[in-house]
Amino acid sequence: MTKYILDSGGLRKNPVKAALFLNEVTKDLGNSPKILVCFFARPREDWEKKFEEYRANLLKAVDDNIEPIIELAFPSSFVDQVKNNDAIIIYGGDDHLIQYWLRQYDLPNIWKDKVVATVSAGSDALVKSFWTCDWRQSMDGLGILPIKFIPHFNSDFGGDDPRGPIDWDDAYKQITKYGDRSLPIHALEEGDFIVINKAS
Repeated sequence: MTKYILDSGGLRKNPVKAALFLNEVTKDLGNSPKILVCFFARPREDWEKKFEEYRANLLKAVDDNIEPIIELAFPSSFVDQVKNNDAIIIYGGDDHLIQYWLRQYDLPNIWKDKVVATVSAGSDALVKSFWTCDWRQSMDGLGILPIKFIPHFNSDFGGDDPRGPIDWDDAYKQITKYGDRSLPIHALEEGDFIVINKAS
């Protein structure tokens, strides 16, 4: 059974929710879970800096009896790294960039029976379709999970955007009409997450 944890994003603004999310990631993985942290949705030059920041936040957020071993993901060794870790966290960023990298692997076979946690654009990548805050339109994900997703729902995401604030009601209507209309829609407020267990 593969456990998917899809978070809506905005974790830095919601430390209590961030702690709940990260403790869900480490739940039932023992006292020293091995966690692979993936920043494929970000420019390459940001990875090491992001890793140090997010590693520190993860160590602070998890329960005191948990001492995770945290590793930074790289495309060239990604398959072996996933095999050698208990959980993977795929953080957000650019929707196109994350799909560019993830399409190169035999997902979800490489992370069979692992914990796969995603944030914002990372969550978008795994679902059938999603509404993206950056592009303000509905798009297709990789279709690993048969749901629709809207990250950052009802937030002030892009509040300083020249296009003006996001019309969340319109976003919901757009994703409702997009693609397979029978699929459930998960429009989650920032920091909130859902857990989906999927047979391998």
